[in-house]
Amino acid sequence: MHKLKKILLWSISLYSIAMVLLYFFQEKIIFQPEKLSTDFVFQFEHPFEEFFLKTNDNSRLNAIRFVNEDPKGVILYFHGNKGSLKRWGEIAMFFAKKNYDIIIMDYRGYGKSTGKISEQKLYDDAQLFYNYVLELYPKDQITIYGRSIGTGIAVKVASDNQPGHLILETPYYNMNDVAESWLPYFPTNKLLRYKIPSNKFIQNVVCDITIYHGTDDRVVPYASGELLFNSISASNKRIITIPKGSHNDLIKFEEYLTTIDNVLKND
Repeated sequence: MHKLKKILLWSISLYSIAMVLLYFFQEKIIFQPEKLSTDFVFQFEHPFEEFFLKTNDNSRLNAIRFVNEDPKGVILYFHGNKGSLKRWGEIAMFFAKKNYDIIIMDYRGYGKSTGKISEQKLYDDAQLFYNYVLELYPKDQITIYGRSIGTGIAVKVASDNQPGHLILETPYYNMNDVAESWLPYFPTNKLLRYKIPSNKFIQNVVCDITIYHGTDDRVVPYASGELLFNSISASNKRIITIPKGSHNDLIKFEEYLTTIDNVLKND
């Protein structure tokens, strides 16, 4: 009996320690930036411009703008939680080669961007870039594209504005829904400081919404993206399911490659 009690006490202690670590180190788990030196030179196989936008708290946010002579429109791209523009610029260039101008930013603490990240600042910074895009392009030519963690940010921007189209690749219902899938035995709703309630934001999106999600996604479960899709009460929505697609490989599947052109045209 004494041994059982000791094991129980140790289990409770370890569980408590794990909860404390999850609470204080969740930012490092959620956001995994690659830092770049200020003199780092980007190299891409498509014409581009590098620029910075300054925030109200004097942070500087680094961004890339891929340009075309006669673009079909512009895509404001919010990337995933790992890496920097060094990686994500290569990924976004896929759309630039389809003759769309692309504007893609690095979040605070990523690449050359400065400042401390927070949920509200993610939203504020995203709106800053939307305002920048709106100065250059008509709103009906603006597509907001979110990938992974960037889908929640994309939904928030789309909910506060009137872009032409919202495309979400591997989105989540909200951050707690994803956290619960990773940590089913922890009170994630109390531990999580980053909520990113896409399910709430998306109810205010008035433009067309397209979701891509793979059935074998082990980072953001397909069920979470499907739940988000089903939560949309409006009819301006579609989900393109990619059987056996995982979190980072949808672009390799025919279901993505054969539909993306029409999706971008919003047919």
